[in-house]
Amino acid sequence: MKYTLIYIPLLFLGFSWDMLHAESCASNWQAGVAKLDITPSQSMWMAGYGARESPSEGTLHRLWAKALVVKDANGHRGVLITTDLVGVPRQISNDIRNGLQNKLGLERSQIILNTSHTHTGPVLSNALFDIYPLTDAEIEKINSYSKELVERIIDVVQEAHAQMEPVRIFSGNGVARFQVNRRNNTEATLVEQTSLSGPNDHAVPVLKLMKMDGKMMAVAFGYACHPTVLGINQWSGDYPGFAQIALEEAHPGAMALFFQGAGADQNPLPRRTIPLAKQYGRTLAAAVDRVLEEDMQQLDPKLRTSYREIPLNLNAPPSIATLEKQCESSIAYYARWAKRLLKETNAGAVFPESYPFPLQVWKMGNQAIFTLGGETVVGYSIQLKEIFGYDSFVMGYTNDVMSYIPTATILHEGGYEGASAQIVYGLHGTWTYDVESVIMENIVDLAKSAGIAPPQNHLIDHR
Repeated sequence: MKYTLIYIPLLFLGFSWDMLHAESCASNWQAGVAKLDITPSQSMWMAGYGARESPSEGTLHRLWAKALVVKDANGHRGVLITTDLVGVPRQISNDIRNGLQNKLGLERSQIILNTSHTHTGPVLSNALFDIYPLTDAEIEKINSYSKELVERIIDVVQEAHAQMEPVRIFSGNGVARFQVNRRNNTEATLVEQTSLSGPNDHAVPVLKLMKMDGKMMAVAFGYACHPTVLGINQWSGDYPGFAQIALEEAHPGAMALFFQGAGADQNPLPRRTIPLAKQYGRTLAAAVDRVLEEDMQQLDPKLRTSYREIPLNLNAPPSIATLEKQCESSIAYYARWAKRLLKETNAGAVFPESYPFPLQVWKMGNQAIFTLGGETVVGYSIQLKEIFGYDSFVMGYTNDVMSYIPTATILHEGGYEGASAQIVYGLHGTWTYDVESVIMENIVDLAKSAGIAPPQNHLIDHR
């Protein structure tokens, strides 16, 4: 009888624990994280600067790919992949996302593949090839690294997926002010200026994931600013790398993931030294820590995701006469681009009239997240926040980095972001003047499908 009386409560307690655990899983987010060292094991050409004259020479700090997988109370999943790379081109992005669909059943809308845009990471296959004097041996290194990168990123997402556990997720926005609009301020005379010009977005968006035991699992954070503090030939994540290092040292056991915002026309100024990269990293980490220590919005375990690729129109390539003249350019990569285009033109190539541009919207609880491909200028972030609220998260450099994405104003003004960046990326022509209106019309429509609406009593002019 004594044994029976003891045994029954133990069964009851075990049954109750299982029920409580199941209820916890059903009423909360679940999440898992994993990371992967993607530092090349050999010297390779580095992506980002056209003035580089030689491949890499050692490592300042390691490069990482990190994966955060989340699942809401209804079982809908999403994955955020962050990478210390200048950009992931379309083919590599498609290979990664196709692999995740095959392995985990994830659709395009459920995968955010963001790059920090560090200029001290490796060149990838079929990306920025016109910039550097690549030999066959160097191209083989790049292709081998890129193929392995695809396979390993798929593996690290699967690892994070297998480690999911109940969590609570919170969101908030901080602020950091070391970005400077490079189109409206001159770097050489910045020390003489008493005020800065041009549009900016100083927000530091933050997601905090807390385990049920009160320990932090991860913090994902962003900023809209070029990681171009460093121009050295050593591998590094630039200021975002130092920010992630600082946060992981301050929060042992937690993973820090950085995502790049719409900062294509924003530079960290002043720049050019390792101490400055460390300073900006600490500044950004401090902005994140302030948000973590304050009250943050807890997100209901509801995830909605939407994705769309839209045709962005391209102008026709330059005339043969213009290309022939460009072949004589003193800028080496201008000449390489012109020679390649001239060869393709003479061979009868038919150039596409548009490019498939990726747009994506997530709604996590009440948190709106917008992602755009390419090197997106800050004007897009400003417009989206004016429409959907200033607590919105906006990411550029996501799912495909094919060139700069200027606003109509920048296209009219010209300059690097508006007129010549397509040469760097190997496109045959510039964007047409409807690029901004097409993007904004489609992403606003996509937001509706994800259940994201402008704040109440917020008057919007959609012209």
